[in-house]
Amino acid sequence: MIKMEVKNVTADQGGNFLVLLMDDEEKKVLPISIGPLEAQAIALVLQGEAPPRPMTHDLLKTVCENLNGKMEKIVITDIKDSTFYAEIYLQQNSETIVLDSRPSDAIALALRFGAPIYMATKMVEFTYDYQDIIAREGGDEELH
Repeated sequence: MIKMEVKNVTADQGGNFLVLLMDDEEKKVLPISIGPLEAQAIALVLQGEAPPRPMTHDLLKTVCENLNGKMEKIVITDIKDSTFYAEIYLQQNSETIVLDSRPSDAIALALRFGAPIYMATKMVEFTYDYQDIIAREGGDEELH
C-alpha cells in the first residue's frame, strides 16, 4: 500500500469535482471524480471550517465514537469501469471491521478522524506524475 494525502479538491474544465490524492514523496497524483456535496464535505475539513450543524460525515464520526469505534485507515482499493472503490477499516473493541465505501465518503470521514489514507499498490497505474501536471498547468497553483 502507498500512503496518500489529500492535496486539494478542484474542478476540471467540465465543472466536475475532483479530489487529488498525492503520495508522500509528492511524485504521484491520483485524481478521483466526486460529487459536489462530497467535494464540499472534504473541502470544509481542508479549510478548517466547521458547519453550524453536523453534516452526514460528522454524524457518522460521532456514531462511531459513541460505539467505541476508531478509524484505523482507509484504502483506495480498485477501479472498475471508471468507478473507484475504497474500504474503511474501523476498530471496535480490538476487532477490525472492514466496510465497502465510495472513496469520497471514506476520504471525508478519514479527514474527520485524522486517519491515514492509502492506495493499493496496483492503483499506481492510474496516477499522474505531479511534475507533468505542473508543466501542463503552468504552475502548481491549481493544486493548492
